[in-house]
Amino acid sequence: MRLGIDIDGTVTCPSSLIPHINQAFDKELKLDDIKEYDLTKALPDISPETFARWFQASEAEIYENSPLNEQADLVLKHLQHDHELFYISARGSEHHHLTKNWFDQHNIHFDQIILTGSHNKLQAVQNHQIELFLEDKHDNAVDIHESADIPVLLFDAPYNRKPHPEGVIRVFSWQEANLWIQKLEKTLSSQT
Repeated sequence: MRLGIDIDGTVTCPSSLIPHINQAFDKELKLDDIKEYDLTKALPDISPETFARWFQASEAEIYENSPLNEQADLVLKHLQHDHELFYISARGSEHHHLTKNWFDQHNIHFDQIILTGSHNKLQAVQNHQIELFLEDKHDNAVDIHESADIPVLLFDAPYNRKPHPEGVIRVFSWQEANLWIQKLEKTLSSQT
């Protein structure tokens, strides 16, 4: 199968940003405090404009130092033998080199890295004929599933616990995602 895989909050740990936010804004946030994807909701005393300026100035450093999500590297190393791995991220194209370096540094194989510069990944999903997507942003997961008519594995996080359609499958670990991928692969191969 050709897998579409989000990077931030999926391959990287969903709490990657929190230490940077805490240091920059003198906070003590934990992942459980982030109830919405819009991080400014957890920072009511900081204007969205101030947060956006900080994020733009800090973005490269955050991406370079993002830790892996638990077991992501092991599962991805296993998946690379039977699947094409297309990483599709909302990161801007100016971060392509450092993103590639991060994958190389963590010894994670990729067939392609696509940086869309926005959270709208649907065009990339369609252009690259993705058959299954892995994502942590609720709205993206639902949109990709409904518009591209493919299954989406939604990596559980406190900020994405809204209801979702049946074709969006909530997973709680990379190991569980791997089991779902195997199951979906068997289903697809039995249909051909």
